[in-house]
Amino acid sequence: MKKKLKKWLRPVLFTLGGALMGLGYYALVGCSTGSCAITASPVNTILYMGLMGWLLSGIFGSQSA
Repeated sequence: MKKKLKKWLRPVLFTLGGALMGLGYYALVGCSTGSCAITASPVNTILYMGLMGWLLSGIFGSQSA
């Protein structure tokens, strides 16, 4: 059980961190015209940045012996 938790902890934290960054980006920068594909909607921004966080967790999660 602990092994599974440790395995999923990093991707979950990176995904949540990315989602929070996406929310912050939408709140601070956003898209004033509404024509931007990613930043026009807060849901799109949160999902996109969450995906980026998950992908980054794979890069930073790999440990070499």
